[in-house]
Amino acid sequence: MKLRNILLAATIIAAPLALSNVAKAQPVNGMYVAGGVGYNINEGFKGSGSAFVVNQSGTLSLHNGFTGDASVGYGFGNGIRVELEGDYFENSFDKVKSGGVSHGVTGHDQTYGFFANALYDLDVGSPYVYPYLGGGVGYQEVNFKDLASQGAVINQSKGAFAVQGIAGLAFPIAPIPGLSATLEYRFVDILDGAKYNGTLTQCIDGCRVSPVSAKVGDNINNSFLVGLRYAFGVAAPVAPPTPAPMAAPAPAPAKTYLVFFDWDKYSLTPRATQIIAEAAADSQTAKVTTINVSGYTDTSGTPTYNQGLSIRRAKAVAMKLMADGVPASEISIHGYGETHLLVPTGPGVREPQNRRVEIVLN
Repeated sequence: MKLRNILLAATIIAAPLALSNVAKAQPVNGMYVAGGVGYNINEGFKGSGSAFVVNQSGTLSLHNGFTGDASVGYGFGNGIRVELEGDYFENSFDKVKSGGVSHGVTGHDQTYGFFANALYDLDVGSPYVYPYLGGGVGYQEVNFKDLASQGAVINQSKGAFAVQGIAGLAFPIAPIPGLSATLEYRFVDILDGAKYNGTLTQCIDGCRVSPVSAKVGDNINNSFLVGLRYAFGVAAPVAPPTPAPMAAPAPAPAKTYLVFFDWDKYSLTPRATQIIAEAAADSQTAKVTTINVSGYTDTSGTPTYNQGLSIRRAKAVAMKLMADGVPASEISIHGYGETHLLVPTGPGVREPQNRRVEIVLN
């Protein structure tokens, strides 16, 4: 009994002490409802009175029974909750033992009432389970219904103040925001006991009915419940934003090389071969798919002649690229004659910079 009293005191005190650690709480923010059903163990009564026919004292034991509760409460968003709970216990009587003599007992102990509870939800760093502790004070009505043994019968209800300690686990149900399954232990002590009055019927040479009474001590219950709790107004978790698709890397800018020619020539100068070799080497290290080789002339000469000369210049450069290791399949040859002048001039002008081949690496 002392161990249970320590547990009761610890759980009642747990909620206010938890104020120092509210940052770690799993918040229930706003109204919620909860309910549970389970198994109840009543520890029995110590009592005295004329109903205990031997030595006027004894113990009244009960079979294990069932319990249920329902509550409505409010969470403050920092782990602390308060609630108003209604509960019900029912256990059937087993036997009365007095002075070493036991007698069978029939009937039921029906207990119901309410509690005002304060609880604290603990955040243990897991999204799957949240322990909680709490305690409450309330009022319970204890009904001895059809208690009968050895001719004594009691049918009476008595009310008393009660305290309880609570320890539980909540398991959030992810598909339904706000809904949690609960496993819970409750220690309920209905204080001070009460005096119950009844009658004793004795039939010896006729029947005689006389009053009897039984004063019992604390009514202690240990309850184990499974249940559900639903918190209102819990939004579904926001899915992380879909990352924007990565933009394809911009293609590397085309690299251009200029090869210049003497007037009316398509032969390569030493400087030209050096530039072509550089372009060929760069095409091997860069991701090049196409090499455009475009030939041009100045405006001296006829357009027809200049068109042919531009092509011959482009072919000369292409041949040198292939000699330097560039596959022919990567080379595209063009001739533009005296169009696309690098330096704008009038007709018949020998402009050195217009006599050129452009090598463009794509």
